Amino acid sequence: MPEPRSRRDAVRNREAVFAAADALFAEGGSPEDVTMAGIAAAAGVGKGTLFRAFGDRAGLLRALYGARLEPLREAVETGPPPLGPGTPPRERVRALLDAALCFKVDNRHLALALEESGGASPYAADHYRSWHGLLKSVLEQLPGWAGSGHASFTAHALLAAVRADLVERLVGEDGVPREELRAQLGAHVARLLDGAADTRPAHD
Repeated sequence: MPEPRSRRDAVRNREAVFAAADALFAEGGSPEDVTMAGIAAAAGVGKGTLFRAFGDRAGLLRALYGARLEPLREAVETGPPPLGPGTPPRERVRALLDAALCFKVDNRHLALALEESGGASPYAADHYRSWHGLLKSVLEQLPGWAGSGHASFTAHALLAAVRADLVERLVGEDGVPREELRAQLGAHVARLLDGAADTRPAHD
């Protein structure tokens, strides 16, 4: 049965909006300069269409971020090593943080806009809670970590290293090359895990 025209139009508009937003964020200006009106004009749709589809700018950012993150999410949930299940936990933690960093670098203005788009706490955002929950669950697979408070705290500490504002500072302002940043993050992850392991109480 053919798909209704209204649905085809909605899908086409959504794709046009996402492509327009991608292009505007990729221009490298301040994320705050990317407005709903600007996205609508670039996509060739009415501003009212955006508000009906996404509610507000924050809703559009969340939808775009989720769409761009979907391939990574699928790799994490069902993919092969090193991101997918079945990977040794220490190796998987490093791979997850590396993937998160690469995603933030490749989408740094979008990520920065999302992380700065209101809300009382960035830690309450769905995307943050998802990453934290995943890292916490993998860390708890390390010997002696299950049931301790180290997994939750260490997951927060690791995610702090891939915050969008930090990535923007290092890449956009300091000019740290991508591969150098990945190497530094890998070393940081190793030091943090080793330090947390060394300071676990004996009853853990």
